[in-house]
Amino acid sequence: MSLYTIGKMILSAAFYPMFRIKVYGKEHVPKEGPVLVCSNHISNFDPPILGITCPRDIAFMGKSELFKPKPLGWLMKNLNVFPVKRGMQDRGALRVGLDILAEGKTMGLFPEGTRSKDGKLGSPLPGIGFFAMRSEAKVVPCAIIGSYKGVKPLKVIYGPPIDMEELKERKAPAKEVSQVIMDEIQLLINKHVG
Repeated sequence: MSLYTIGKMILSAAFYPMFRIKVYGKEHVPKEGPVLVCSNHISNFDPPILGITCPRDIAFMGKSELFKPKPLGWLMKNLNVFPVKRGMQDRGALRVGLDILAEGKTMGLFPEGTRSKDGKLGSPLPGIGFFAMRSEAKVVPCAIIGSYKGVKPLKVIYGPPIDMEELKERKAPAKEVSQVIMDEIQLLINKHVG
């Protein structure tokens, strides 16, 4: 049994009751082939929440500083996290991400690149559009709604894969593609808030 699977079991046992997690739309995540799960970002808990609610193992980018202490770096690697240098275009991390998708795996990305301080969606970075256009991945929007205070259930909603055909046909710029994905996340939020 992998460390990822063990971690998923432990965190599921702790987080589901702690945050009263309710998951919707798991059936929208394709069972095979490359998948990009794109979610809003409201807390440091978001990556493990996606990790335990997504029906597939999911890889994430993590800031390179997390990999500096060797024991932590080993842990990150075994939890499907790969390093990215913040504040610059990290070509190495982009290649790793494309390789993960080329192998038919699942990658989780937060289009905003950083946590929202007020819970509202910010502007997306073009990186998400880059991965969507340069891979054969199905792009699944996801919305994390609520707070981590456990007063109300935390909702995690997976939407249907976004139709990328028209965008790919006309070779839409990454920035536009990122905004299309962000708009789909916003629609999920609008539909399920309350």
